[in-house]
Amino acid sequence: MIKIKEIKKGTKFLLLVILLYLILGLCDFDLIKNGFLYTLNIFFKIVPILFLLILINLLINKYFQPKTIVKYLGKKSGFKGWGLSVISGILISGPPYILFPLLKDLKQKGMNQALIAVFLYNRNVKIPFLPVMVYYFGLTYTAILSVYIIIFSIFNGLLIKFFIKENER
Repeated sequence: MIKIKEIKKGTKFLLLVILLYLILGLCDFDLIKNGFLYTLNIFFKIVPILFLLILINLLINKYFQPKTIVKYLGKKSGFKGWGLSVISGILISGPPYILFPLLKDLKQKGMNQALIAVFLYNRNVKIPFLPVMVYYFGLTYTAILSVYIIIFSIFNGLLIKFFIKENER
């Protein structure tokens, strides 16, 4: 017999969600069915992104040693690191919660937290949306907004650097 204290928190949560689904399914089966199908649809949209990030993580682990990451994205990376964070933040797509494991791995290998903030902030410049923004708001507005996002991402990174003191790397 398995004791409740021996069950991991994640498993307890999963069992609780399944139990809630069963109870609610007795009340309104169509609602539960639609919710489950919606969740399944999102899952299948996320799976390709997960595989891509696992591949990127695998390549980083294989080809980039912590010393290299510290050189380009560490505390002493200088303008190179800030520029690389801005560019990679703009180019990467997908939901941010998918990127968190990748960023955690890079942080453990020496990536500066200020550069993580810059990277995440610059995800707001969405290349696929730029033509639509130009169509609706004009080129001037889109260009100014994009430049402001980039500038304020750097301010954001500097604030993170000021408030979070990191170990010298």
